[in-house]
Amino acid sequence: MSSQPRVAARTVQSFSEAFDAIVDNVAVVVQGKDDAIRLALICLVAEGHLLIEDVPGVGKTSLAKAVAASLDCSWGRIQFTPDLLPSDVTGVSIYNRATGAFEFRPGGIFANLVLADEINRASPKTQSALLEAMEEHQVTVDGTTYSLAPPFMVIATQNPVEHEGTYPLPESQLDRFLMRIAMGYPARAAEIAILDTHARAAPPMDRLSPVATAANVAAMVAMAHAVHVNPSLKGYIVDLAAASRHHPSLALGVSPRAALGLLRAARARAASLGREYVVPDDLKVLAGPVLEHRLALTPDAQLRGVTRAGVLREVLGSVAVPAVR
Repeated sequence: MSSQPRVAARTVQSFSEAFDAIVDNVAVVVQGKDDAIRLALICLVAEGHLLIEDVPGVGKTSLAKAVAASLDCSWGRIQFTPDLLPSDVTGVSIYNRATGAFEFRPGGIFANLVLADEINRASPKTQSALLEAMEEHQVTVDGTTYSLAPPFMVIATQNPVEHEGTYPLPESQLDRFLMRIAMGYPARAAEIAILDTHARAAPPMDRLSPVATAANVAAMVAMAHAVHVNPSLKGYIVDLAAASRHHPSLALGVSPRAALGLLRAARARAASLGREYVVPDDLKVLAGPVLEHRLALTPDAQLRGVTRAGVLREVLGSVAVPAVR
């Protein structure tokens, strides 16, 4: 019995070391954005999908590509455009005249990490082609179901300020993204480093080499699953969800899928920091990236200028944080 905590501590320590190695590798390309990088990797280990929403030119696509380059996994990119078809995403069955049979040709979704660039520029019909893949890690084409190999993660980007020719993501799509994050503008020192690094002849992305494999990611996922969560913290998550569902400014509160996602993300964050247990701060730090984009304001609240971030702060403030020993 006495050796069990030491074994768990060593396991989580190896997790945090592997996690930090990937963070450092991605930071070679995406400078001054350690928080965004860590959230993206927490999302990966929590088996979720990531939506990066920010203005053009702040490194959304670079972050996605750098994460993919740091892992020895298959990588795919789908450029979402108004004329993109669902079959371009999922794949299509083509008749082979030589064999006299239909053959399945996989679409862009068949990769471990998929960059869905400018996802809101495709039609709702094409966007919906991602729903089954993101939730069930499988694709059904012509009545045949094809599994997507783990790890599987969609990293989508969108520009929140340019709305002409775009199709806002519906709530069902947003709820399938474990996190939504913003890159933000870099600090002065980081921007000077970007000017210096990216002005060289060889782009920094070309110098990246993988520091983890698909098997390493699978092992990290298993370690995160083993992180302990006190029953009172599980109750805290459920109470947060219930408070959001009864908030007068919200037409749509936190779903059970979101509550489960917050639990998984908290476990991954705890392991990344070298802990074998979740603390309340894990949940409070991740509440914004995990929960905010799933909330839908009432029309009256929108007219009054209420924001989802403000409502989430009210929800967090209305639920007592349990004392965990």
